[in-house]
Amino acid sequence: MRPQTKDPVRTVGAQPALAGEGLLKRYGDQLALAGVDFAVQPGEAVAIVGPSGSGKSSLLHVLAGILRADGGQIFLAGERIDQLSETKRSELRRTEFGFVFQSGMLVAELSAEENVALPALLGGAGRSKALAAGREWLTHLGLRGKEKRRPGELSGGEAQRVAIARALCHQPSVIFADEPTGALDTRTGQETMNALLGAAADSGAAVIVVTHDRDLAAALPRTVTIRDGRVITR
Repeated sequence: MRPQTKDPVRTVGAQPALAGEGLLKRYGDQLALAGVDFAVQPGEAVAIVGPSGSGKSSLLHVLAGILRADGGQIFLAGERIDQLSETKRSELRRTEFGFVFQSGMLVAELSAEENVALPALLGGAGRSKALAAGREWLTHLGLRGKEKRRPGELSGGEAQRVAIARALCHQPSVIFADEPTGALDTRTGQETMNALLGAAADSGAAVIVVTHDRDLAAALPRTVTIRDGRVITR
């Protein structure tokens, strides 16, 4: 049985899932984002590419509320979120956003199902319900029978699938993936990316992928290129 998901059917002209307007970010005298406009629709997958230091990771972190922008506005489903307190932004990251990082960033002491359930548990969900949802997502991502294994007992590809399940288990609106295949070989990386995109499509979540991998970016429906803190292609 597949996990319960949001309705993936979207209408033409729907409100963007997430949008940034005129985003500025400085680190001292360095301008990392120089007035960036960016939007992703519900259910859409977008790659953000560019050379090292171009501002792509800064854009991801600002959109996700991990870093505060120094200028501009950010909207989640039409509601402005950049002016929220840190407490409210942390809550959004637990409820509306999901994250997949290059190294997975799983908790070594927890089993696969506990890692997947962790965002829901931190959000106050009951343990039994959260673990049951975690097991469903692990099954959906081809990891049935490995629910009790810890990260050190999984292959790199399996660990990233656990991270994908964790990102999706609480049914977020937007998934942020920062170099999600960077630590994997080509074949495993492709399989992992297919798993992420397929599962996100089932749930109706938007996906924003930051990557150096041009082949990975080319496999996504849309690519945004950033250079020197500015969007140069969409």
